[in-house]
Amino acid sequence: VLGFMHSVIDILAGIPSVVYGVWGILVIVPFVGDNLAPFFNAESSGYSILAGALVLAVMTIPYVLNMLIEVFNSIAVEYKEASLSLGATYWETIKFVVLKKGLSGILSAFGLGISKALGETIAVLMVVGNVVQFPKSVFDAGYPLPALIANNYGEMMSIPFYDSALMLAALLLFIIVIFFNVAARYLIQKTTITQ
Repeated sequence: VLGFMHSVIDILAGIPSVVYGVWGILVIVPFVGDNLAPFFNAESSGYSILAGALVLAVMTIPYVLNMLIEVFNSIAVEYKEASLSLGATYWETIKFVVLKKGLSGILSAFGLGISKALGETIAVLMVVGNVVQFPKSVFDAGYPLPALIANNYGEMMSIPFYDSALMLAALLLFIIVIFFNVAARYLIQKTTITQ
C-alpha cells in the first residue's frame, strides 16, 4: 500500500500547474461559489483568494510529502530500534527520536513548499479572479504578484515606466521568497545545533 501511495504522490507532484488550474476552474471555483460562500453568508463568483489557496494547497502538498518521505526514510532504523529496545513506546519513539532527528528536514520541506507556492503562477492566475482591488475577505477576487507579472509582461514595452513597475513587482516577489528561504535556513541551523 505504501509503495502505491508513494507512486500516486509522485504522479500528483509531477502534474503541470495548468492542469491543476483547469481542475480548480471545474471543481474548486464552483465549490467555493456555490457552497462555501453561501455557508459564510458571503457573495462570491467562486473566483477568489480562497479558490487560489485551495488549488495551491492541493498542488503543494504532494511536493512537500515527497520531501517528508525522503526525510523519514533517511533516519537510520537503528535509532528507532534502539529507542524501542530501551522500553520507549512507538509514540515516544516518534516524538523523541524520529521527529527530533528529522526536524531540520521537516522544516526545510515546509520552507521549500512555501517558496514553491509563492512562485506558482498559472494555476492561481486561472482561479483567483485577476481583479485589481484590495480584497476585503477570502471570497473576494485578487491579483497576486506572479499573475500581475505574467499578465502584463507583453505590454510593458508600450507603456512608459511600466517595465520599472513590473520589475519592482518581480523584485518584491524575489525578496519575499528569499525571506522565507533564509528563515527556513535559520530554523534548520537552530534545530541542527540543538539536536
